[in-house]
Amino acid sequence: MKPAAALFTIGTALGSLAVAQAQAPGQSALPSPEIYTCLDANGRKLTSDRPIAACRDREQKILNPSGTVKARVGPTLTAKEQAQLEAKARIDLIERTRIEEDRRQDRALLMRYPNPVAHEKERQQALDNIKRSKQTALTRTTELLAQRSNLADEMAFYEKDPSKAPPQLQHQYHEVNQALAVQGRLLADFDAQLIRINTRFDTELKRLTPLWNQVSRPID
Repeated sequence: MKPAAALFTIGTALGSLAVAQAQAPGQSALPSPEIYTCLDANGRKLTSDRPIAACRDREQKILNPSGTVKARVGPTLTAKEQAQLEAKARIDLIERTRIEEDRRQDRALLMRYPNPVAHEKERQQALDNIKRSKQTALTRTTELLAQRSNLADEMAFYEKDPSKAPPQLQHQYHEVNQALAVQGRLLADFDAQLIRINTRFDTELKRLTPLWNQVSRPID
């Protein structure tokens, strides 16, 4: 080889090496391999560059090259275990929703009844409204009973054969009995409403009492 050619070849090689060295800092390094580690069922510490089959039923850690924890991988679940997990999640969601709804109702009750006096006042107002209506029905029932008594005295003349009583008398007697039946149903409904109102307020009282105690408890 001629001296000039040899010098050219050496210079080219040195130039390529310099270029490679200049580019090296800017080039991205190869990604570090992931390190999986776990304790198996026998308590042995296992390490691998891929998920460890012996630890499918337990948590595995993914480590950085420095040994710090990069991530955690949960156990691999079977279809049955996944279904059970989803069912539990649904139950937990329902329970959380119920608790939040209870809290919302508690807040609404406290806003409506800030103290026992307000609660008892509304109970009595609700009861009084029904009692007034019941009293009106009782008064009407008394009037109807008096009318039926008078009509019954007239019907007594036709005791042996009521069909011979005048049509108007029979009609009046029938209407009074129907009206009494209506009033009887009204009175029964008013009694049921009184029970429902007291039951409702008693239930609210049990729920409100601890809430009132919390609100009135002094802050240390």
